Amino acid sequence: MNRIDKKPLAQLGFDFVTENFLKANETEFKHRNTHINQSLYRQLQAREISILEANLNEAENWKDLWVKDGFNPYLVKNCRFFGIVRIGKLESCYLEFKNLRMPVGLYNSTIISSDFGDNVAIDRVNLLSHYQIGNEVMILQVNELATTPTAKFGNGIVKDGEEERIRIWLELGNENGGRKVVPFIGMRPADAFLWTQDREDKELLAGYLNLTKAEFSSERGFYGQIGDRTIIKNTGIIKDVNMGSDAYIKGANKLKNLTIISYPHASTQIGEGCEIVNGIIHEGCRIFYGVKAVRFILEAHSQLKYGARLINSFLGSNSTISCCEVLNSLIFPAHEQHHNNSFLCASIIKGQSNMAAGATLGSNHNSRGADGELQTGRGFWPGLSVALKHNSKFASFNLISKGNYPAEIHNPIPFSLLGNDDQTGGLLIIAGYWFQYNMYAIARNAWKFAARDQRVEKNMLLEFDYLAPDTVSEILQARELFCQWVGDAIGKDAAAGKAWLANPANEYENLAVWATGIENTKRKTRVAKVYRAYQIFGDLLHYHAAKEWVATCDRNPSQKPLDLLHKTMEKATAIQTWDNLGGQLIPSGAVLELKNSIKNSQITRWSQVHDFYETQAKVYPDQKFENALNGLLKVDPEAMANIPAWLNKAVETARFLTAGIEKSREKDYQDPFRLAMFGNAQELEAVIGDLNDNEFIQQSKVSQHVFEEKIKAIQIRR
Repeated sequence: MNRIDKKPLAQLGFDFVTENFLKANETEFKHRNTHINQSLYRQLQAREISILEANLNEAENWKDLWVKDGFNPYLVKNCRFFGIVRIGKLESCYLEFKNLRMPVGLYNSTIISSDFGDNVAIDRVNLLSHYQIGNEVMILQVNELATTPTAKFGNGIVKDGEEERIRIWLELGNENGGRKVVPFIGMRPADAFLWTQDREDKELLAGYLNLTKAEFSSERGFYGQIGDRTIIKNTGIIKDVNMGSDAYIKGANKLKNLTIISYPHASTQIGEGCEIVNGIIHEGCRIFYGVKAVRFILEAHSQLKYGARLINSFLGSNSTISCCEVLNSLIFPAHEQHHNNSFLCASIIKGQSNMAAGATLGSNHNSRGADGELQTGRGFWPGLSVALKHNSKFASFNLISKGNYPAEIHNPIPFSLLGNDDQTGGLLIIAGYWFQYNMYAIARNAWKFAARDQRVEKNMLLEFDYLAPDTVSEILQARELFCQWVGDAIGKDAAAGKAWLANPANEYENLAVWATGIENTKRKTRVAKVYRAYQIFGDLLHYHAAKEWVATCDRNPSQKPLDLLHKTMEKATAIQTWDNLGGQLIPSGAVLELKNSIKNSQITRWSQVHDFYETQAKVYPDQKFENALNGLLKVDPEAMANIPAWLNKAVETARFLTAGIEKSREKDYQDPFRLAMFGNAQELEAVIGDLNDNEFIQQSKVSQHVFEEKIKAIQIRR
């Protein structure tokens, strides 16, 4: 047998003598929370020590146990104590959560240098070391619950005496780590996105790192925290984990180097079989059933479940990933990925996205190294069994039809459907697909994302409307490309293409329009429905500008609508470019000023960056109206000279969109293949509901009516 040497416990890096010794010497652990009021505690009385010993408790030194008045020694049984331990009130009662009932007290546990709040219930914790535990906490059957001297709690920091190589980085958007960022508590997807960009600017990247270093102390010895009313049961290892109040952890295998943010109004839960390492989990999250997550950030009210694997990734708020694998990805809020056979790698997905079953988006297909990337705008939907090659880039609200795409794709046309063209053997783009064939889905998603935003602290102004500054810019670019491609198709230039698209008397249905620069292959790319998309995109800009005028009038009821219009027109000089920072749209010029402020050290903390987001959120509604007017004037320079005509077109477009919502949903009731599943139409309605009772359709009709009434009011008041 190997010889086991007995050594003093102090040599393990912990001090078990007195609090004064801890303060006077540079020992490993010294940072207990300053909110602990030592005057509330007293040392044990001789009678209490006798009771504790009779209950089979042991202590290295009973003088190191401090208790509050109200401490009941009869409620501590079969425990071993080392170092300074503080225990709050223990009353003869029990705690209950769901079907778990535990008597208040400390039972059958080994406890090292820890603090307990009032009325805790601790039972069968084999090792509980260096934790501060709140009031009414329940912990049952945990193998190890410990904090090490160099605990970082998921943050990418380096402690005194450690080498830089141990710093944790998140390798987002690129498997080679070329866009890596340092995680920290409170990091937002906007922060991560900024850091992944401008990689050639070493001064800016150093600025981001300095902001992060300023957030934390490099000193060793911080104790772990467990907030009030947190429940932990039947869990293997919990090491270097901070967790907030009202968290619920059951049956996890291993939790290591984490911060788990949780509040009474936004509880975080972790369930059976999970192994979670090196991460930050924000409030209201759900993680359960065999999840594996390593080097990650999970934003508020997101879910990982059913064996999902999340590695080197950032998942935005209100998102769900289950049964699949996501690697090296930065995902903005409102992402859905539910299928076991979907795979996402080396990607920046800008939110409101959905990955279908069999969709595989991986970077190691066509390169000598793992350096491929995928970037998409909002509303990216790869369909069933889609395989895309990196590097690919997509505009907002692109739907990818089932199929294998053999080459890289850069599609700048928003609201389009992409598929393999069986007729030509090339790529097919159906322009303006959503507004022609599936208006119900795109309109309902915009409503759904806003309605399901569970964030209690809305620290970013997320844009869910499909008409916004980012899509306005893409619509204008798409119309210019349509003119160029049509000009090529008729053997002329872009001006001739524009004239052709503007004149509905011309024949257009059978014109074959071919795009260039879309796919990195010799096969051709055909663009269908160009004329219809060109017209719809123009109508949308009329509608969008009118809708934002209505919203501006609602915000300023005391001002005349025409005055608000003229005031905004004075500022509307040119189309701005916009950045999507984690779901919040911000003018690129303002973002550039932010970056310069970081580089010249005018901004020294991430809190100042977050203040910038809030400042931009306050001015966004007015900027959105300004941008909408700019877009309108690009397609209709005479709009301000004939406001009634502009508003009439906006009303017509609103009616078209509302009719499209009902029409696209109505297909499900008229489809003979769907009817074949039911004995008659009445049974179909009983299963999927009556079309006339569809809440979203009825709400859309009401919204359209309200819009028209407000347009009439503007025309009267202006």
